[in-house]
Amino acid sequence: MADRLEVQFATLESLPDTVGRDNAPLIVMPFTDATEANRAAQLMARRAGAAGQLLCIHDAQRAGFIAVANAAFRRSIAPQFAYVAQDAFAGRRWLALALEALAEKDGGLLGFNDGKWGGILAAFGLVSRPWAIANYGGDLFWPEYKSHYADVELTLIAMQQRKFRFEPLSVLVEADWEKDIRQVDGGDRLTYYRRGQAAFDGKVTNASLRRLFK
Repeated sequence: MADRLEVQFATLESLPDTVGRDNAPLIVMPFTDATEANRAAQLMARRAGAAGQLLCIHDAQRAGFIAVANAAFRRSIAPQFAYVAQDAFAGRRWLALALEALAEKDGGLLGFNDGKWGGILAAFGLVSRPWAIANYGGDLFWPEYKSHYADVELTLIAMQQRKFRFEPLSVLVEADWEKDIRQVDGGDRLTYYRRGQAAFDGKVTNASLRRLFK
């Protein structure tokens, strides 16, 4: 089907030098549970409403979501790159709607409607590759993070630049039943606070933006 994603599975260690295509979006899903990842991926593929590739990467060594996403992004040649997780539940035409919103409004980062943040955080996000490359010299996320706050920093940078977009009909719900009782990584929290004090290397000078997330 022309509007269905091509699903592929790989390991972090087996990633080739180049991933994705230069004329289609690449969606990357780091995962630790193969059954959960496959179930989420198949639904995302059926409901995408747009062609592209969905690359599910097994993080067997527990390098962390950020390391896996960065490794895939550095190898990607796709014009748009999305980061998602194994607990994502896709709404209909989730990708088609996101691509339209990002293109029409010249955005850098689009936050999917994850059912929690209501358009103020790209917990799952879609980036324009040229915009993302300019932020960290090739990485998608600041590489010192392991699992948390990297998406917050990226969101704030996009907001500072007025490049953040939100399409409420583009739904990728985070179906994590224990999310609200699980603690965030303490090291990631400290990294976020430290970088926030330096305005994220001067990329987020608006103090009100830096106060959005604690």
